[in-house]
Amino acid sequence: MRKLVGMSNRSTIHSDRENLIDDYMTMNSLEQEFGSSFYLLDSTKLRENYNKMETAFKSRYEKVIIGYSYKTNYLPYLCKELSKLGAYAEVVSRLEYDLAIKMGENPKQIIFNGPLKSKEDIYYALENESILNIDSLYEIDFVKEYAAYHPNKQVKVGLRLNFDISDNGVSPLQEGYEVSRFGICVENGDFYFALNELKSLANISVTGLHGHFSTRKRSIDSYKKITQKLCSIAKESIANQVEYIDVGGGFYGELPKIFDMNAPTFDDYAEAIGEIMEHEWSQLEKKPALIIEPGISMVANVFTFIAKVIDTKKVRNQRFVLVDGSVHNIKPTMHKNNLPIRIIRQNEPEHSTEPFHIVGYTCMEKDYLAYEVHDRLPQKGDYILFENVGAYTIVFNPPFIKERPGIVAIEHNKRIEVRKRETITQFFNEDMYCF
Repeated sequence: MRKLVGMSNRSTIHSDRENLIDDYMTMNSLEQEFGSSFYLLDSTKLRENYNKMETAFKSRYEKVIIGYSYKTNYLPYLCKELSKLGAYAEVVSRLEYDLAIKMGENPKQIIFNGPLKSKEDIYYALENESILNIDSLYEIDFVKEYAAYHPNKQVKVGLRLNFDISDNGVSPLQEGYEVSRFGICVENGDFYFALNELKSLANISVTGLHGHFSTRKRSIDSYKKITQKLCSIAKESIANQVEYIDVGGGFYGELPKIFDMNAPTFDDYAEAIGEIMEHEWSQLEKKPALIIEPGISMVANVFTFIAKVIDTKKVRNQRFVLVDGSVHNIKPTMHKNNLPIRIIRQNEPEHSTEPFHIVGYTCMEKDYLAYEVHDRLPQKGDYILFENVGAYTIVFNPPFIKERPGIVAIEHNKRIEVRKRETITQFFNEDMYCF
């Protein structure tokens, strides 16, 4: 049961991130209710992100399916809000699949990807008529077995493809990897082998191609190359039965200015991808759907992490500000960029600006939430707000040293507790641990 708490009369909650919380008394009120560290979820911003992306893509290519990437942040409240807007559930494990079902998602609106699927997983997805994209050849045996057991049922599957997207021999993949480990290789003939294997049973149809690649720059050119290649292969191999082209996710959203990047917008991506789709399929009366699978771009700027200042101290010539939070709460990959922060102060300090580090509660030296911040030194009892923390922080937050903080959604002038603070009962679940 979600807990509804009326907003304080002292402040107004806005969808603008800079004005979400703007005074100390409101912060103190939130602490009394939810603890000295917690996340805030801006529901208005979430809907705004979805609507922007939907408008951008559907104005260029009408038949678009947005599959929200559960692995980015599978908070049930958030997933259900996106489902209400029309988003499909894009999942990469049986755990995520079962979560979608538990929340009432239509199985036909679940896109099941991922490199590891058991026989039972594939049978379940096919029985539910979900969109199933095969990632490796071993999955084909399971699909064929299912089809053989159900000869009167038309079985539809998609194939995730792996092909070269390098530019003049330079790989755009994350970490500079030369070859992606995902999907079925086109160049070595595995794709055509898979196609023939599946075609060996009359009741199996390959109705879609999937091509998600994790690239460093998330550039427009990469998406053009991926879209064009998928369309070309589809027209060559499954033209009479193609129902969708799935270009995956990985799009940039609205990045904080501190990253100093001229990142593509939703419109930029939509223009590039939509133009190719329209050109390649305009002659068909029934065009294939374009599937996109956004994650970061949908939720990163929707969350703020709030942590109370516990103490400050000086070690040699450096200042450290200890907060009730950890780098795991805001930067699970421990990247070195400082996120946008705001300090809500109990009293205006008299001293001048000086550099300081914001550090967390763990016993790791590298637990820095921010490094060399130049501002007036926060004081014990102040609150620090870290913005743009909605991607992967919820799912990567490990059970390390301290329990996970709660999550509070802001919805129509209400505070909605959508995840409670963890206690030892959940931290060491007695159904799991043996005491």
